[in-house]
Amino acid sequence: MTTQDTAASKHEAEQEPSSSTLSTFWREVSTFGFVGAFAAVIDLGLFNVLIHGALSDKYTTAKILSGAVATVFAWLGNRYWTFREREGRPVHHEVALFFGVNGVALAVTSAWVAFAHYVLDVTKPFWVNVHVVLGIGLGTLMRFVLYRTVVFGKAAEQGAPPTHHDAHEK
Repeated sequence: MTTQDTAASKHEAEQEPSSSTLSTFWREVSTFGFVGAFAAVIDLGLFNVLIHGALSDKYTTAKILSGAVATVFAWLGNRYWTFREREGRPVHHEVALFFGVNGVALAVTSAWVAFAHYVLDVTKPFWVNVHVVLGIGLGTLMRFVLYRTVVFGKAAEQGAPPTHHDAHEK
């Protein structure tokens, strides 16, 4: 190996982490979007089933229930697909943080729907759904940032006790 080859390899190695980091970021964004899209379908679909059935005129309750079901789906999808390479906390800590973040996001989304329904008097199904989608959008932006930085973030990987996966790899 020549000095020129060594310098080229060193240059490639120095660039690799940023390329890898960017690749990881876009993979996480796309899979988060995919999981989120399915969770949104669950959330919106169940919300509509509830307000046209057992919970007619109880929009906030319907939104909380549909959001809770979608959150369980989202945890499974994000833990085992989107952020599968970011294990660093014991699962029970991660679950608590995940559901805490989602509780706050669900409160933001539900508050938006309640505001639209009770303050703005939005009652037509199309416009109620527009506001549900807007609320989900606000919650989604907040979730992605907090999942990456708090729940599944690098801070979780640094200095955290070994997870159940670490024990199986040794």
